[in-house]
Amino acid sequence: MRLVLLGPPGAGKGTQAALLSEKLGVPHISTGDLFRANIGEGTPLGLEAKSYIDAGKLVPTDVTARMVESRLAEPDAAAGFLLDGFPRTVEQADILTELLAASDLNLDGVLNFRVSEDVVVERMLSRGRADDNEETIRTRLGVYRDETAPLIEHYGDAIIEIKAEGEVAEINDRALAALKS
Repeated sequence: MRLVLLGPPGAGKGTQAALLSEKLGVPHISTGDLFRANIGEGTPLGLEAKSYIDAGKLVPTDVTARMVESRLAEPDAAAGFLLDGFPRTVEQADILTELLAASDLNLDGVLNFRVSEDVVVERMLSRGRADDNEETIRTRLGVYRDETAPLIEHYGDAIIEIKAEGEVAEINDRALAALKS
């Protein structure tokens, strides 16, 4: 099963991806983890990404896309994957479609974890991270609305809506049920 996970910061994508990965038997591929692994291993892509990060810049789409492409080529992703953090824009979605098409593959769906902004703020504040204050959280939500939310329209019928409020197990049950239907 090849899935993309969408949802605002704090929607619980990482938590759900870990559970779904185990239950579906496919790897959870997070761009954050990819960056950390490539930088930590000192790969050419990692060094390139690090140069942007060290300069306080966003890692360009082509670098991120090459990391994702390399990761999708690994044997454990042959049967499927859960992509978390890529694509973040319609441009990246088009790149992903091309990457998959080169191997005669398609996405099986796009899980959109829906959650109200107030719940997101509450969740993220309760994590107690130094960089999580209400202002920065709401700024991140604005960036999500502007850059990532257009993917919901882009993916259209491939979108599988998941209400991401409630207990973790409840949300996971909803996701699994939606994937089966």
